[in-house]
Amino acid sequence: MTEPRPIRVLDPRLTNQIAAGEVVERPASVVKELVENAIDAGSTRIEVELEAGGARLIRVRDDGSGIGEADLPLALSRHATSKIGSLDDLEGVASLGFRGEALASVSSVSRLELMSNIEEDPTAGWRVVVEGPRMEPRVTPAPHPRGTSVSVRDLFFNTPARRKFLRTEKTEFGHVEEAFRRQALSRFDIGWVLRHNQKTLHQLRPGDDLIARERRLQALLGRAFLEHALHLDLASGGLRLWGWVGLPTHSRAQADQQYFFVNGRVVRDRLVAHAIRQAYRDVLFHGRHPVFVLYLEVDPGAVDVNVHPTKHEVRFRDGRLVHDFLFSSLHRALGEARAGAAPGGEGAEVASQAPDEAVEPETGEVREAPAQSVWQQQPMALHGREEGGGQKVTPDRVRAFMEGYRALHPEHEEHLLTPQSAAPGAGGTAAGVALAERQATQDTRPRPAMPEADATRAPPLGYAVAQLHGIYILAQTERGLVVVDMHAAHERIVYERMKAQVHGDAGGEPRLQAQPLLVPVSLAASAAEVATAETEHAAFARLGVELDVAGPETLLVRQVPALLVDADVEPLIRDMLADLERYGRSDRLEARINELLSTMACHGSVRANRQLSVAEMNALLRDMERTERSGQCNHGRPTWTEMSLKELDRLFLRGQ
Repeated sequence: MTEPRPIRVLDPRLTNQIAAGEVVERPASVVKELVENAIDAGSTRIEVELEAGGARLIRVRDDGSGIGEADLPLALSRHATSKIGSLDDLEGVASLGFRGEALASVSSVSRLELMSNIEEDPTAGWRVVVEGPRMEPRVTPAPHPRGTSVSVRDLFFNTPARRKFLRTEKTEFGHVEEAFRRQALSRFDIGWVLRHNQKTLHQLRPGDDLIARERRLQALLGRAFLEHALHLDLASGGLRLWGWVGLPTHSRAQADQQYFFVNGRVVRDRLVAHAIRQAYRDVLFHGRHPVFVLYLEVDPGAVDVNVHPTKHEVRFRDGRLVHDFLFSSLHRALGEARAGAAPGGEGAEVASQAPDEAVEPETGEVREAPAQSVWQQQPMALHGREEGGGQKVTPDRVRAFMEGYRALHPEHEEHLLTPQSAAPGAGGTAAGVALAERQATQDTRPRPAMPEADATRAPPLGYAVAQLHGIYILAQTERGLVVVDMHAAHERIVYERMKAQVHGDAGGEPRLQAQPLLVPVSLAASAAEVATAETEHAAFARLGVELDVAGPETLLVRQVPALLVDADVEPLIRDMLADLERYGRSDRLEARINELLSTMACHGSVRANRQLSVAEMNALLRDMERTERSGQCNHGRPTWTEMSLKELDRLFLRGQ
C-alpha cells in the first residue's frame, strides 16, 4: 500500500464478517450464542439439532417469548437488542447476550433462517432471512408454535479461508457437545435435547431440586463425578457459592471437568482459577487437575461481564473479596472431608475472608453427596441401608462386630491412646517412639481405644486387625475392610499439626518467627511493584516480611521468616508482589514454608517395615479421623482405600 487510498465506509456484510471473526470461531460458538438467546427468552425447553458436527446444519428451537413481526427486521441487524437500553442497564446486565451482534455476524457467514411466533396460535408466525451484500431482511409468514427456531446452514460457505480451519466432524461435534454441556449445567430448570445426525444423544428433564440437579450431573459428567464430589452451599458478605467440588483423589489428567458459573454465566477467569488452585494445593497429586461444578451468585452491579466479545471473562469490583471467599470456602470444605467423615451437615459454617478481616457467614451448608468417601465410592458411616451381601447394617450387628473385635484383641481395652502409651514401654517398638514424638503437637487428651460395650457405632475407619508387610494397616469396619498406608497417613497427620503450630490454623496465634537479615537485600523494582509494596506493607508484615521502599525504583528486604532465611529471597518477593497486584493476595511465602514443613513431616513420620502394636495402629486410625485432608499425603497420594462386604462377596462369588 504505497499509494494513499480514500477512506470509505465498509458495506454491512463485510463489517459483520469482521465481527464474526471475534464471536464465531466454529459451530460450537454459534450454538453458544443461539442457546443464550433462547435462555434469555424465558424458555423452558431448548432443542439443539446438528448435522455434520454443525458445519452443515445447526438448528436451535425454544418455547420462549418469541419475536414479533415488527421486530423481526431488526433481529438480524448489528447492535440491535432488546436486553439493554442505557449505560445503567449495561452496568448491571442480568441477561446472557446483550451486544446485539451475534445473529448479524452468524448470518454474514452462513445461510440463516429465523422463524418466531409470540402468539399461542401455532398457525401464526413469521420468517426472516437476509439477502444481498446490504444484508437486507425479508419477512414472510410462516406457521410456527410459540417460541423461536433459528437454522444455520453451511457455516462459512462464503468465507472459504475460515471454513478450511474447521476440524473433522467428530472434533467439531465434541466442541458443540461441550458447549451444550455448559449451558445445560447453567440452568437446571430448563429441559434440554441434543440431536446429531437425527440421533438423540441427550434428553434432560427440567428440575430444580437437589435430586434433579444430581441426576443431570450424572447424565452429563458421569456417575463417578457425583460419587466423588462434595456438595456445598455457602453464603457470606453478599456472596453465595454452591455446587459440587471433586475430592482430591478424584482428579483428572486434564482440566476437562471444571465448570464455574457467575450469575448463571459460564466463565473462565484467572482470579477464580487461582483461588481454586490454592484450595487444592495441599492435597492434589502433581500434574493432576481437580473437578468441580460451582455457582457464584453476586450482585450484578459488582461484576463487569462486558470485558470480552465472547463474555467468557468477567471483572469483579472487589476481586480480593471474591478470591478470599472462594479460597476459604473450598479450603474449609476440602479440609473437613477427612477420613470417613462427612465434611459438615446442616448449618455447617465456612469462614470466608473479606479484605483484612474475617467475615462470618450468614448461612451455610456443606453436604456430602450420596455414596462417596475420601477414596472409594462408598461412605463408611452407618446409614442403616442395605449393604454388602444384602445384610442390613443395624445397631445389633455393629454391637456384635465390636464384641467380636474385643474377643480377637482382649488386651486392647487396657490401652489409652495418649503420647505416653505409645512411648517405649507401652509399645516397646521403634515405631512407638516415632508415634510418641508427633512433632510436639499431639493432643494430650486421653482417648479410649474403643467405644463402650453398648455403643451402636464403630469409628469410620474401624479397628486395626493386622499390619501387612510392615507398610499397610488392615482394619475391619462396619462395611468391610480398610487398608491404610501408614507412612502416608502419619505424614499428613504430622504435617497438619506442624502447619497449625506455625501458621495458627487451629485457631491459635501464629508462631511464625521472623529473622532480621544481617545485610538487607536490595531489589530493583518497577514503579508498579513499588506502589504495590507500599500499599501492601501490612500484608507483608503479617507474613513476617519487612519490605521497605528505598527509592522510586528500589526495595529493601530487611526481614523474612526464620524458616526461609537461607532461601533465595528476590524471586520470592517478586512473585508475591505480582500475586498481590493481580489477585489481592499471595500464598507464595506460605507455600515455601509448607514445602519445608512437608519435608520435615516426611522424615519424622512412621517408616515402612516398622512393626506397630494394635494400640499404635488404632491410634493412627483415630488421628486420621480427626485430621483435615487425611485422605491424601503431603504429595497428594491416597492414604487409604476401602472394600465393602458387597465387593468381597462379589469377589468370592458369594450369593451367586
